[in-house]
Amino acid sequence: MARLLAAVFLVCAVMVTTLAGASPGWAITAPELRSQRSLQDLQPDMHGRDLKQQEFLKAELAGFDLSGADLRGAVFNGSNLQQSNLQGADLEDVVAYASRFDGADLRDAVLRNAMLMQSHFAGAEITGADFSDAVLDLPEQKALCKRACGSNSRTGISTRDSLACR
Repeated sequence: MARLLAAVFLVCAVMVTTLAGASPGWAITAPELRSQRSLQDLQPDMHGRDLKQQEFLKAELAGFDLSGADLRGAVFNGSNLQQSNLQGADLEDVVAYASRFDGADLRDAVLRNAMLMQSHFAGAEITGADFSDAVLDLPEQKALCKRACGSNSRTGISTRDSLACR
C-alpha cells in the first residue's frame, strides 16, 4: 500500500510540474504557484491598493509604485523591490526573507513586526519609517541606523527608536 501511494504521489508530482511548465526535476511548490497567480494581476502602478496577505515569491517588482498600499501580512520572499515606491505603505507583519529593497522609497512606511532577515536596504530612503519589533540582520540594522531620521506620521514613532539605534 505504501509503495502504491508513493507511486501515485510521484505521478502526480510529474504531472503538476509538467503542467506548470517546469521540468520534472524542478517541482513548483504550492506557495510559488499561488504567487504566480497573484503576480498575474500586478501592474507597475499599484498605488493605494489592498494587497493584504498576498504572496510575492521571487517577484520582480523593481520600480513598482506600491505607495500607500495595504500590504499587511504579505510575503515577499526572494523578491526584488529595488527602486520601488513604498512611501506610506503599510507593511506590518510582512515576511520578506532574502529580498532586495535597495534604493526603495520607504519614507513613512510602517514595517512593524516585519520579518526582514537576509534582506538588503542599501540606499533605501527610510525617513519616518517605523521598524518597531521588525527582525533585521544586525549589519542591515546598523546601516539603517546611520541614516535613520524622522518620525512616522501614523504611529508617531521615530525611525531611530524603532530600529533601536544607539
